[in-house]
Amino acid sequence: MPPTDASAGTGPVTAHPDSAGRRTDTASPQLSRFGRLTVEDDDPGSEDTLDLCLPAHFIALYAEAPGGLLSRLATWGPVTTPAGSFQLVPVRIDQDLPLVHRWMNDPVVAEFWELAGPRNRTEDHLRAQLHGDGRSVPCLGVLDGTPMSYWEIYRADLDPLARHYPARPHDTGIHLLIGDAADRGRGLGSALLRAVADLILDRCPTCARVVSEPDLRNTPSVAAFLSAGFRYAAEVDLPGKRAALVIRDRVLRDVL
Repeated sequence: MPPTDASAGTGPVTAHPDSAGRRTDTASPQLSRFGRLTVEDDDPGSEDTLDLCLPAHFIALYAEAPGGLLSRLATWGPVTTPAGSFQLVPVRIDQDLPLVHRWMNDPVVAEFWELAGPRNRTEDHLRAQLHGDGRSVPCLGVLDGTPMSYWEIYRADLDPLARHYPARPHDTGIHLLIGDAADRGRGLGSALLRAVADLILDRCPTCARVVSEPDLRNTPSVAAFLSAGFRYAAEVDLPGKRAALVIRDRVLRDVL
């Protein structure tokens, strides 16, 4: 659980935007992954999902279970949203680090994520998840072939967040930042949050709730989640912030 807000911009919101443009590198792996080339520049002591140690037999058991430790996220595929075709693509550090690093160094992003600084700080944050047990998966959000957002899909019931609310087995969490200024202020955050929450519920049959904990200071971010069909559940004191606990329930997904 980052000590930061990790949610989305919507409407006139500016939750985790970045002023950087999309990448235009010429590496062929990017073309094969996203179908189109985008822009990339070369240019955190925190409590997170990896500070709870799980026994090896537990990890092996749940990794193989349906909807286990998110190990199948890479196979979820694209979904159709009002904004276009959207897909979560697990981060590959060799290709994606410059872009994520740039986003993390945007002042508005840094205010809530607290990962601004040298590239190795962003790299350490990503590697801790990629080399962990699979309970948190860092992803690029790819809209119509272009990476435009950064996501972390994580098992909230196995996260330190579970110490701060009545977690249920297989609760799954979302962190999000929108990367490009052109993608902010037009409702993308809400549209994509709804799509990803429903994608999680569709692909993880054991998950009954998708949760998040945006910083209460970031009212546009909280509004994005509420517009995306999440309900406001509580205020919670987390390391480094007071947060709004928001929940999208499987049983209410057709109502909200």
